[in-house]
Amino acid sequence: MPKHGKKYEKVRSDVDRATKYTLEAAAELVPKTAVAKFDESVEIAARLGVNPRHADQMVRGAVVLPHGTGKKVRVLVFAKGDKAVEAKEAGADFVGAEDVVERIQKENWLDFDKTVATPDMMAMVGRLGRILGVRGLMPNPKVGTVTFDVARAVQELKAGRVDFRVDKAGIVHAAIGKVSFGSEKLKENATAFLEDLLKRKPQSTKGAYFKSITLSTTMGPGVKIDPVDVLATLAG
Repeated sequence: MPKHGKKYEKVRSDVDRATKYTLEAAAELVPKTAVAKFDESVEIAARLGVNPRHADQMVRGAVVLPHGTGKKVRVLVFAKGDKAVEAKEAGADFVGAEDVVERIQKENWLDFDKTVATPDMMAMVGRLGRILGVRGLMPNPKVGTVTFDVARAVQELKAGRVDFRVDKAGIVHAAIGKVSFGSEKLKENATAFLEDLLKRKPQSTKGAYFKSITLSTTMGPGVKIDPVDVLATLAG
């Protein structure tokens, strides 16, 4: 088993692994578990009562967090004409069409974090599937990144929109901020994320939807959250 440093062991001892904390208590505790010298990200992981092998239980979507993620997001937009101008005015970092597709193909250029494309560009962008798809960078209409409303898409991505998708184990992961945000902003971001996740509960699922929820920093130990408290918080 990998060995952890003294700082990690100290903060881990402050987390009761047998306890399921309220969302508020977890948001207060997690920033105190940061051990790195840099401003660590805070991540949430929710294990859902779904079977991702069934198409009607594939949970995915996007949510704009009220306080963003604390990360600078570089957005590339595939568009032409007026839509290209709209994208630039909305704050897109890179805008292009055939020229950008060619640059990615020939130079393996990937200096961006998110992509948006107008529907008429997808036939061209589709040629980049093997490059962008494996990196999770392919525009997708299901999460609103294939759209003619490029201004809104760019603004949401810049504001801290988080895309999520349940994995094969039924778990959804997402970054919801930085340690420097403090407990209140982290709680509000976590609440917004879980609220959106709850709205996407498939009708075909049975039993508990939130099986387990954990909050953690990039380098710190996980803090378990009580799903019952979460549901009560969202209902209130």
